[in-house]
Amino acid sequence: MKILLIGATGRTGKHILQECLDRGHQVNAIVRNKTKVNTKNESLALFEGLPNDEKMIEEAIKGCEAVLFALNVSRTSDWPWAKLRSPEKLVSRTIDYLVKAMKKNKIKRILTLSAWGTHETFQELPSWFRWLIRNSNVKYPYADHERHEDALKASKLDFTILRPAGLTNAKKLRELVVTIDGQPKPSFTISRRQVAIFMLDCLEQKKYIGQLPTISEK
Repeated sequence: MKILLIGATGRTGKHILQECLDRGHQVNAIVRNKTKVNTKNESLALFEGLPNDEKMIEEAIKGCEAVLFALNVSRTSDWPWAKLRSPEKLVSRTIDYLVKAMKKNKIKRILTLSAWGTHETFQELPSWFRWLIRNSNVKYPYADHERHEDALKASKLDFTILRPAGLTNAKKLRELVVTIDGQPKPSFTISRRQVAIFMLDCLEQKKYIGQLPTISEK
């Protein structure tokens, strides 16, 4: 399958890219800087530019059958009050351009990363984390993920929006928990590698279309 991947150089996007290539897919990846991609593979085509560049998206999406999206509004560090490094509406603006390009090219399938705690899942979070989202710069990526979720719900595309719990760099995989409508209760973390595996499983097996599963690990 030929896939457009956006967010390929991020901490989770790197795992998604590798998982795509390991499974034999062809990948068109939009990256700000080609030198940040250490993977060399004849099945990988890099398009250098900004992910929210409408013309870049239109060029990179040609011939693709599906879109994988791992973009986030980033901060200068993991400290909750760190300044934003990317535009406040980077994710939702890019999704708007993607929806337009997908419809133009008759591509239906898109899988994206959001976060556990958006919309109705906010009340599932511990009280201290809800306070952090309300009172720190963490609120900006959460707000933009909610906008991107709303845009995809209205798009009539075959979307799957993954809401991972707290992301870790753990190499060892633990038992996956998939939560729909609050059941079963999610755990607090999931490895980035597990997220990548689950995303590709959903794509290949046509699972969770039109759904927003929360994913975590026991």
